[in-house]
Amino acid sequence: MDRYAVIGHPIAHSKSPRIHAAFARQTGQDISYEALLAPIDGFAAAVAAFRAAGGRGVNVTVPFKLDAHALANRLSARARAAGAVNTLVFDGDDIFGDNTDGAGLVRDLTVNLDCDIADRRVLLLGAGGAARGVLLPLIDARPATLTLANRRADKARELCAACPPRAGVALDAGGLGEPGGLAGRQFDIVINATSASLAAEVPDLPAGIYAPGALAYDMMYGAGDTAYMIAARAAGATRLADGLGMLVEQAAESFALWRGMRPETTVLLAELRDEMEQH
Repeated sequence: MDRYAVIGHPIAHSKSPRIHAAFARQTGQDISYEALLAPIDGFAAAVAAFRAAGGRGVNVTVPFKLDAHALANRLSARARAAGAVNTLVFDGDDIFGDNTDGAGLVRDLTVNLDCDIADRRVLLLGAGGAARGVLLPLIDARPATLTLANRRADKARELCAACPPRAGVALDAGGLGEPGGLAGRQFDIVINATSASLAAEVPDLPAGIYAPGALAYDMMYGAGDTAYMIAARAAGATRLADGLGMLVEQAAESFALWRGMRPETTVLLAELRDEMEQH
């Protein structure tokens, strides 16, 4: 039986063991998947011990995605662009690092939510690790415009400047709350990649930001609407979604990297949503 795990600190809350157990049953793969709590300063040692015990791969969550990036001796293009790794694949001495967050977000938007990204005006809120992790896949989805907005405008502009150019995709960046920054502009998809919802706060957005039919998407998720989703509805967004679908889809991407097959996600996503609402 091949062993996999998710490593983080804390880790008890992780839904990854539940998700990957469902994927294994669905695809008939004989694997085990566990949650590993690593000391804050002990990520590399925890990975080494897991590999020595026969581990084939790990998912990596807060706060170790930068440590995983440093540990890998090979990186995917999207992991290099993100500067962070959430999936490691072990093969002998080789440690391959990937970042499946952006692919998970794009698939949740385009497949689960039937929301085309191509030729749309997209606003990405935040310039931290969550935003970095999804930026390249969003660009590759060919929006008409992709705007980065962050409380610190310089961080958003640095991230924007580091992006590889894509023909037909207009990139720009600015500061949240900057005079004239986003005022008078409208977007078809607004993605909250900040951690504001964890503190029941919302990004500072001008009135009229949501175009008719716009989707407001929060990478955070919970039993009910997040603070951002509540604020977006009040500001005129007609479609709302949280990040549970992104969580499941990025896990499916990791599973495919490890096992060579991508599980179906629709039934599991519905089950997880029902379980969260019941609790």
